[in-house]
Amino acid sequence: MVKKAIRWFIGVGGGSVGLLIYFLMYNILETLKPDYMSKSIFDVAMLTTLFVLFGIIFYFIAPFLIKKSQQIANYIQNEVSKIPLPEMVTIILGFIVSIVIAYFVTSPIKAIPFVGIPLTIAIYIFLGYIGSNIGRIKKDEIAKYIHSRRIISREKTNKKTVNAMPKILDTSVIIDGRIADIIDTGFIEGKVIIPTFVLEELRHIADSADDLKRVKGRRGLDIINEIQNKSNVTVEVNETKFDVEYEVDIKLLKLAEKLGGSVVTNDYNLNKVAQIQNVKVLNINELSNAVKPQLISGEQINVQIVKEGKENSQGVAYLDDGTMIVVENGKKFIGSYIEVEVTSVLQTPAGRMIFAKTK
Repeated sequence: MVKKAIRWFIGVGGGSVGLLIYFLMYNILETLKPDYMSKSIFDVAMLTTLFVLFGIIFYFIAPFLIKKSQQIANYIQNEVSKIPLPEMVTIILGFIVSIVIAYFVTSPIKAIPFVGIPLTIAIYIFLGYIGSNIGRIKKDEIAKYIHSRRIISREKTNKKTVNAMPKILDTSVIIDGRIADIIDTGFIEGKVIIPTFVLEELRHIADSADDLKRVKGRRGLDIINEIQNKSNVTVEVNETKFDVEYEVDIKLLKLAEKLGGSVVTNDYNLNKVAQIQNVKVLNINELSNAVKPQLISGEQINVQIVKEGKENSQGVAYLDDGTMIVVENGKKFIGSYIEVEVTSVLQTPAGRMIFAKTK
C-alpha cells in the first residue's frame, strides 16, 4: 500500500516535470502549433499531454527510482556511520559556518538577472564543501582546544577548592541523608571524605537483625552511592587505620586532626566532644536552624493545633519546617487552624521552640 502510494506520488512529480519542460521550452513548442488551432486550446493540449506523458513515464519507472534511492541512502548511511563522532561534529560545524558565510556573500548576487540564482547555488555548494573539509581536517586541533579548555576550567576549580578544608562525614549524617541535598546546592567546598571505618559501621548496621537498623544502614549506603555520583564535589574514601581500637567517634576526631579537616555530623554528643578537642564540626542541625524563617515576639501566624501540650490548656502546632509551637490556651482548638501571636522564641542545641498565645 505504501509503495503504491509512493509510485503515485512519483507519477504526480513526473507530471510536474512535464509542466516545467513546457514552460522552459515554450518558444520551441509554440512553433508546433497548427494554424487551424487557437493558442489557448494548443496550450491546454500541450500542458495536458506533457503532464500525462511524464506522469505515466515516472509512474512506471518508480520501482527503479525507489530501488536506486534506497541503494544511495544505504550507501550514504554506511559511509556516514564510518565517520567518528568528533569528526562528524566538526564537519557539521564547518558546514554550518560556511552556509552562514555563503548567505552574506550571495545576498547581492541574487539580484543579478539570469545568472544570479545559478551562481548563488554554486557558491553555496562550493563554500559548503570547503567548510566541511576544513572541519574534517581541523578535527584534531578543535578536539585539543576543547580538551585544553576543560583542563584550564578544572584547574581553576581545583585552585578554588585546594585551600578548602576537607569534610569528613560521620555515620549519623550519612544515614540522615540531608547531606546529599546540601552537596547538591554547592555549599560544600573541598573534598568530601568517607572513612572506611564509617563504611564498615554502615555495613554492620545494614546487616543487623533489627529491621529498623537494617533499613537505616541500607539507606546510608544508598546515600554514599548518591554522593559519589555527584559531579560538583570530589569524594574520597579514606583508608586510614589506627593502631588502637578507638570508638568510631574518636576515630573521626583523630582523622580530622590528622587531615586538618572538619567533621560533618548531626550528633549532639560528638559535637560537644569535638569542641573540647578543638576539632571543627559542621552540624547540619545547626545549619537547618540557621536557614529557618525567623519569627519575633508580637508576630502573628496561622497554624493548626494538632495535639495538647504538657501543661494544662496548652496546644501544640508545627511549622512547615518542623519547628514546634507551644500555644497557650490552645488545647480547645485541637484540629483547627487559628491565628496566634508569638510571645517568645527559645533556641536550644536540639532545635528551636516557639511559644505563642491565642489572639
